[in-house]
Amino acid sequence: MSLKNPRDRWGAVSQLLHWLIVLMILALGTVGLVMTDMRNSPDKVQLYLLHKSFGLTLLALVVLRLGWRLYAGAPHPVPGTPIWQERIAALTHGALYVLLFAIPLSGWVFNSAAGYPLRWFGMFNLPALAAKSQDLREVSGEAHELLFWALIALTVAHAGAAFYHHLIQHDATLARMLPRGWLRAPATVEDSRDVA
Repeated sequence: MSLKNPRDRWGAVSQLLHWLIVLMILALGTVGLVMTDMRNSPDKVQLYLLHKSFGLTLLALVVLRLGWRLYAGAPHPVPGTPIWQERIAALTHGALYVLLFAIPLSGWVFNSAAGYPLRWFGMFNLPALAAKSQDLREVSGEAHELLFWALIALTVAHAGAAFYHHLIQHDATLARMLPRGWLRAPATVEDSRDVA
């Protein structure tokens, strides 16, 4: 049994990485929004430290996922998918990868420019990506936030397209990113006529 993605769907490793990254984005986004509104306290400091560590973990998972995709390939498009939809999907996936790299890296630059140490779950320090700079801190902090909102918008569009394919197009686009048997493509009107 090959671990690579089969021609008709995403394999188990790709699915696991996809859903882990989705969960991490949700958690990081929620924590990021909550922690910025907290008053200064030891709890806020701890939340920032966790946010940074999970952000670095997300970056590592994205590197792993991209490496896995290069190794394992991608399934063929769902039969009948128009070329324009294939191109939009490819552009969307590319933009998602760019954002998933840019957001943690902008946070890392922000942390470096602020002059804070960057420790991964308290185990080891990572090097600064930039010298301490108030101007760079402001720019990278703004970029971090704007890139996050761009990711949210693109992710909503991506999920909406998957549901559109499932509920309107009645194809396997959504089902092939889930374990076999979890979700089947809805029956089309033609399918229900064949049964009758």
